[in-house]
Amino acid sequence: MLASPFGFFRGAAALMASDLGPVPTSGLEVQVCGDAHLLNFSSQLASGGHLVFDLSNFDETCRGAFEWDLKRLAASLVVAGRSLGQKDRACAESVRWMVRAFREGLDLFAEMRVLELVRFEISPPGTDKPLAPIFQSAARNTPRQLLKKATRPDTEGFARFQSQPPLFVPLDYAETQVVLGALKNYRKNGLFARSHELDAYTPWDLARKVTGIASVGKDDYVVLLYGNGAGDPLFLQFTEQAVSCWKPYLKRAKFYAKDYPQQGLRAAQGQLETQTVTDPFLGFTRMNGKDFLVRQWSDHEESVDLSMTVGETLRDYAALCGRVLAKAHAKTGDAAKLAGYCGGGERLDLALARFALAYADQTESDHARMRRAFRSGLFA
Repeated sequence: MLASPFGFFRGAAALMASDLGPVPTSGLEVQVCGDAHLLNFSSQLASGGHLVFDLSNFDETCRGAFEWDLKRLAASLVVAGRSLGQKDRACAESVRWMVRAFREGLDLFAEMRVLELVRFEISPPGTDKPLAPIFQSAARNTPRQLLKKATRPDTEGFARFQSQPPLFVPLDYAETQVVLGALKNYRKNGLFARSHELDAYTPWDLARKVTGIASVGKDDYVVLLYGNGAGDPLFLQFTEQAVSCWKPYLKRAKFYAKDYPQQGLRAAQGQLETQTVTDPFLGFTRMNGKDFLVRQWSDHEESVDLSMTVGETLRDYAALCGRVLAKAHAKTGDAAKLAGYCGGGERLDLALARFALAYADQTESDHARMRRAFRSGLFA
């Protein structure tokens, strides 16, 4: 977070929640991502073998005001754009393109039959489009490729995790037993769709890893399992889940504990309701008194390389994210009311662009204050 304003922004979802939570909203609720910045969208593998583009981080998901997601995405476009050397005019244009795509998406989804909307997929652009390079690596991001990057050869063609402390550390015996117990609990909870297939895999190796700017300090584990021999690996990731940063500002906060008795379940349900194509191994578990979301680790999931989003590419990528966000909100809210509230003109586009520029200024100011505090020894 110290490195750049955008790094600070990524790790400060709770700070933005404290800024936006007390502000009056439209009253139109959806299943919000809760942290819908531009790097929390990614390409994922559908059952037909093709890639789809969707939201990909649900650590802060809950039922809340749709504006929260829209404003966080808008602000991220400006903060990220500035970090790439983009002028404010170009950054504001990317926000306007995003909001227009959001509005137009709502208009489209409001007219769809229910099941048509539930099944609607947004795919990465074709290979001849400017955005194509962003998604090319996702097509190569297979479990076998992950074996090459994260493991070392062991015996008879099998592999074990590399030791790369402090970012990647194999578990000792005691830790291994705890995670294996959580794996059994995950198998029993019944949320994910592939419990029978999981029984065909055997745990082979486990490791602790560091992941994400906002998740530093939380427990995160990966498990390597093998199915039909050494050529059939499966990676599962266990990510600790805390209470959503939006909880203090929810209208139904007093029902929060009843609705979400387990934070891993909250994250898994939010992902299941929001995405069109969901990881078949999505689930939740608990260990050492902490809640965890469980899902596949890097099965063709690939976020954008920020350095590639310059010029018109940032604008086009922003529009793609806006359409995805509209699809998620239409699926979990009242698409017609959302479309009516957003309107058909550019008033919302311009208003969100002004907000994003102002919030980017505030983010840069907050980041500078944190750096000064760090230099003065307050974080020692």
